[in-house]
Amino acid sequence: MLELDHIYKDYIQGKLVVPVLKDVTLHVEEGEYVAIMGPSGSGKTTLMNIIGCLDTPTSGSCRLNGSDLLHHKDKEMSRVRNRSIGFVFQSFNLLPRQSALDNVSLPLLYAGVSRKERKERAALALAKVGLEDRMDFKPTQLSGGQKQRVAIARAMVTKPSILLADEPTGALDTASGLQVMDLFEQLNAEGMTVIMITHDSEIAAHAKRTVHIRDGILSSECREEGLA
Repeated sequence: MLELDHIYKDYIQGKLVVPVLKDVTLHVEEGEYVAIMGPSGSGKTTLMNIIGCLDTPTSGSCRLNGSDLLHHKDKEMSRVRNRSIGFVFQSFNLLPRQSALDNVSLPLLYAGVSRKERKERAALALAKVGLEDRMDFKPTQLSGGQKQRVAIARAMVTKPSILLADEPTGALDTASGLQVMDLFEQLNAEGMTVIMITHDSEIAAHAKRTVHIRDGILSSECREEGLA
């Protein structure tokens, strides 16, 4: 499904070239649950941005569902982000004045889906994450764990190829974080491909496969069973 081969990413600071990713190769199969773990400054956020089509590498190749992403124009990349990748962020990124239902339906608006279908699909997604009784609540009326579940519903409402989560439990207490991890495991068991970026080994242990990144270099892949 996802094929990154020999990815390099450099940033230019004045006359200085700063290498961030160094010969990264990562393949993710459909239905996998992969954690990318690394400390701050390791390059994991840059790698996430490339996986999520938010940035392009300096060199290397990147393919999603057989399509070469590096040859896409901006409009095509936006379409890939909207339809093929569901994003879950640490800070939720919800619109504060909109209801949970309206927040979840927003990606469908950008995809050109009719209003009636947007509402129906958003309601189903919220029910999927256990928030059918919170559809009309605004983010200020929700707990941190509930906000993240709204964000997960928003990420999955377009039926993406990949659910891409960046430190999804970073702003949550332990109990809420475990609820989110349980939800990811449930979605993966139903066939969703999940890629999670984290610095926390306990959170990474929930994935079925963990790869480590340090100083821009991806380590040998370590397969794990994940937690029950």
